[in-house]
Amino acid sequence: MVILADPNRKELGSIQNANVTVDLNGNRNFSVQIARSNWIPELTFSYFVYIPGTEYGGIIGQVLTDTTLDYVELKGHSWRGRLAKKVIEPPAGQDYKKVSGELHAVMKELIEPAFGGNEGTDSIFYVPDTDTGVTVSNYQFDRYCTLLDGITKMLKSKGYRLQIAFRRNAGEPGKVFIEAVPIVDYSSEIELSKDCQLNYTMEDIRDGINHLVVTGKGELQDRKVLHLYVQKNGSIGKTQYYTGLDEIAEVYENTSTETDELEETSREKLQELMNKQTFKMDVAALGIDVNIGDIVGGRDYLTGMYMSKPVENITYSLTNGVEAKTYKLEGEES
Repeated sequence: MVILADPNRKELGSIQNANVTVDLNGNRNFSVQIARSNWIPELTFSYFVYIPGTEYGGIIGQVLTDTTLDYVELKGHSWRGRLAKKVIEPPAGQDYKKVSGELHAVMKELIEPAFGGNEGTDSIFYVPDTDTGVTVSNYQFDRYCTLLDGITKMLKSKGYRLQIAFRRNAGEPGKVFIEAVPIVDYSSEIELSKDCQLNYTMEDIRDGINHLVVTGKGELQDRKVLHLYVQKNGSIGKTQYYTGLDEIAEVYENTSTETDELEETSREKLQELMNKQTFKMDVAALGIDVNIGDIVGGRDYLTGMYMSKPVENITYSLTNGVEAKTYKLEGEES
């Protein structure tokens, strides 16, 4: 049931005859399409749309009306999208933001003040006071990372992930609950193979580029040349590891990027070309409650290949009353 609530989070009832799509961690937006004949004045800016007890929802920030197709579309950021629109900045006079403490206590300090109202009202985002029993010590965030990326990376370093849900307490406006919960590795709990009647695709590329010769701006001997090498552990450095028959090199010409940004751009290029493993499966067919950050895997007994990947994104849709979820694994193309 898709609920509509006013800017004070007072529920106005369910939205009927609407098609809903929520892209949790891709473009991090939601969309509600409704026939113009079913539109009501409350379907407008700053109103809340959500499915209670889930992460599916957000605040209406865009309204599109199309008289040709005869519908109104309401759009906005998902709750993860809201987290991605806040930035963790280094304190004045310091290079990095560093934190120490229990996970929920650290999250509460970072999240709740960032989402209070303009007039000092309470945050709509709520981190519970429960103790996870897990702490970080002098954890260093990347410079000017988003709140979503920073917290996600911090939790992952402890084997945890974000759990987000809009919840209602009796007599109180609903809030977006954000918790730290352990990552579940379903690949170690469930042996998934073709014998399970579950289809999947695996590809293991081991002859990718491991030496990228980057040519930048300049002419002849004055041209900027940079060498990047893949290391044994898959990282990228400037010392050659693979040599002889094992070396696979390629020239990457880039004269449009400024010199100070050339290395970063070239590293991204090498990551596209180097060895990689791709794994696709119909996660919805598992019939289990898999969340963003949890890990799934599969085994092909014919080739002996085994792979596991974390869930990177979930897209929820409600079309003509029928619910569906689409899962995207890390590294999988959209």
